[in-house]
Amino acid sequence: MADTRRRVKLYALNADRQWDDRGTGHVSSSYIDRLKGMSLLVRAESDGSVLLESKILPDTAYQKQQETLIVWSEGDNFDLALSFQEKAGCDEIWEKICQVSSRSILNVQGKDPSVDITQDLVEESEDERFEDVSDSAPPIELPPCELSRLEEVTEVISSCLPSPARREKLAMILESENYIKKLLKIFHICEDLENIEGLHQLYEIFRNIFMLNKNDLFEVMFAEDTIFDVVGALEYDPSSPTPKRHRDFLRNVSHFKEVIPISNQELIAKIHQTYRVQYIQDVCFPTPSVFEENMLSTLSSFIFFNKVEIVSLIQEDSKFLSELFAQLTDESTDDQKRKELTLFLKEYCMFSQTLQPQNRESFFKTLSTLGVLQALEITLRMNDPAIKSASTDILSYIVDFNPSMVREHALQQWNKIQPPEDQMATKKGNNRQAAWQQPSDEPIDVSAENFLVNVIIEQMICDTDPEMGGAVHLCGILKILLDPENMLATVNKSDFLNYFYKCCMHSLLAPILAITTGDKPSKEDNQTAQLMGLILELLSFCVEHHTFQVKNYVMNRDIIKRILVLMKSKHTFLALCALRFIRKIIGMKDEFYNRYIISGNLFQPIVDAFKRNNGRYNLLDSAIIELFEFIKVEDIKTLCSHVVERYGKILDKVDYVQTFKSLRLRYEQYLDRKDRSSVDNVSLIMRNSRYRRDPRQLEEDEEMWFNDDDEIEDEEPVNENKDLDDEFDQIGLGKILDKRARDAEGKENVKTVPLRPFSPVMMNNRRSNSPSSIAPPTSPTVEVKTPQLTRKGGLVDYPDEDSEEEDDDDEETSTPPSKRLRVSS
Repeated sequence: MADTRRRVKLYALNADRQWDDRGTGHVSSSYIDRLKGMSLLVRAESDGSVLLESKILPDTAYQKQQETLIVWSEGDNFDLALSFQEKAGCDEIWEKICQVSSRSILNVQGKDPSVDITQDLVEESEDERFEDVSDSAPPIELPPCELSRLEEVTEVISSCLPSPARREKLAMILESENYIKKLLKIFHICEDLENIEGLHQLYEIFRNIFMLNKNDLFEVMFAEDTIFDVVGALEYDPSSPTPKRHRDFLRNVSHFKEVIPISNQELIAKIHQTYRVQYIQDVCFPTPSVFEENMLSTLSSFIFFNKVEIVSLIQEDSKFLSELFAQLTDESTDDQKRKELTLFLKEYCMFSQTLQPQNRESFFKTLSTLGVLQALEITLRMNDPAIKSASTDILSYIVDFNPSMVREHALQQWNKIQPPEDQMATKKGNNRQAAWQQPSDEPIDVSAENFLVNVIIEQMICDTDPEMGGAVHLCGILKILLDPENMLATVNKSDFLNYFYKCCMHSLLAPILAITTGDKPSKEDNQTAQLMGLILELLSFCVEHHTFQVKNYVMNRDIIKRILVLMKSKHTFLALCALRFIRKIIGMKDEFYNRYIISGNLFQPIVDAFKRNNGRYNLLDSAIIELFEFIKVEDIKTLCSHVVERYGKILDKVDYVQTFKSLRLRYEQYLDRKDRSSVDNVSLIMRNSRYRRDPRQLEEDEEMWFNDDDEIEDEEPVNENKDLDDEFDQIGLGKILDKRARDAEGKENVKTVPLRPFSPVMMNNRRSNSPSSIAPPTSPTVEVKTPQLTRKGGLVDYPDEDSEEEDDDDEETSTPPSKRLRVSS
């Protein structure tokens, strides 16, 4: 029970004045020797690691908010908060903080030994107490709240701001004496009397009260009966020549609409309060740079935790959300009503960003169960720009937090239209290449056009905004969905990519294919050019991350050639986009791509663009040169040879960079190495020619071999080798080789070429009678040609004894008929 009571979430305020979740753990209050004082210690519940060690200091302003929160600042720009699971745990820790703080300041010995103060701490406290005493001399005494004393009140409050201790004491006085409500009465008097000077002084007073950064004072000022008067006091900024109209905006311009009736009055009051406080922070006060960065941190935390409470209260009302999505997907819902529902859902998702990660995951799962993605398929296609923009924002919130949710939804849609056999193949992993094997003219199921991913692509392509703001946003969403790095194990990467290339890629490429049917782009308005740039950006991303799927898709459909037509666009940025795409392909250093580029002569549009640029010093010129420089540096031999052979006459004339000269030099080095390799091969053949025999001598040796031949096998050779055996019978090569070995007996370093073990001739025509005949180890072979056959022989030294092959009948029958004589050592 104690663990549950002390379970907390640790938050830290970031530079954007948003609370970051630092982890979940259990908090305790204990004395830490290293910090020399009582401290708050939070250990992670997962592994027991220390999340927080914070010494309780007397001059630190700790604040208890909303019964389960404790907020404080450490240093000038570091705010922390503990969110307790139970109120009882918050009360216990708050009591400890109050006890330690009061004892340190007043040097009062407590009854609990665990909070006894060490000498070092007493000395530190005495110094701080001396500073506090000096700051509080004269002590804080607020003058009576009267119109004539407003200037004194302003001075007293302003003098307390530099000291944390004095701010704390002033806040206690303001709260205990109900001073804020007294000031608001003076405000009404000044407005009735049109006392501008008094109103200016009240503006300074209330602004300074906000700077005290005390949650208890905020709760007083933001109450239903006081918040409009506080906003009214902030209208009279002395730096503004005329008063602002904040109250008029909040009362008459902004209206609260209940798209779905809310029965919970506490929720309604919380929504009103949060909106008004947010308005005060964003509108009534200058930008944060005017003041210290953390001066209004408590105000930010007040709004933050209000939003958390609003999201939780709505999520607990299942009837409310069910009704919301029912109306959103109902075809009979009119456009105005659907617009209000979509805007509410957008704001609801925006508030969810304040939730802890675990709670946010539960939040989006709830929305998915209720059909948020099906609803977005409808709202994204609405003609109303406000609905379309809000739907894009909602989708962005979902994809940023959990893109797998959208991928799973897309695969479920795909499985519904697939034939059962295709579904089984996908589950077994046999449909891996289904996407890129599909022919370009294969019809796509019409129902796939209504899938969410296709709807996203359609809206990106059809964006009517001249600045293409919506298209850019949707392009970013698609990039997240297509990024394999954030694909979880729950969704097979290849399954989703197969789905995308089969059902969606044709929609994405349709605009490019539509304007590249000729030698140059058929449509070149600015909006179309920007759209082409976005599509090429996505394709370049796919080339880099999708390996075989995109490779086979673009090669089978000749996409690269069509994209390079854009090199002739009058928009230089679009030509650069096309060049960046081909650069990404070459950067993969894939020989399949390289051979495809060479076979299609795809460097021609790039060289033509380089010629048209005519050496002008611009980004296009530099990008093209960098492409060829990459080929040279990375030593891509196939592309280097192709470029020099095909375009060398043109590129050799470019002398303001050394790239093309170096490219030709690299090419000539290739040729030189190739020529040397050819000469080495010829030399090897010539060195082996001394082992060749004159054909006439071969005929004589053959005759001798037939005369002295050993006993021939009675068995008939296999039918497949009969013709081959007849040829060898005519040649008698085996006998020749035996005779050469006998003639060389007694000589050192004799070179012999014995028959290779398992020779078809020996297996089919003869068998050795020597029991000691063992085949020697084989050696590398070289080609030796005769008028009737080609043989391979090895050149090694052997002992002076003659050896012959001995083969079994089983080996004889197992020899493949396609074998030819291989003579080897």
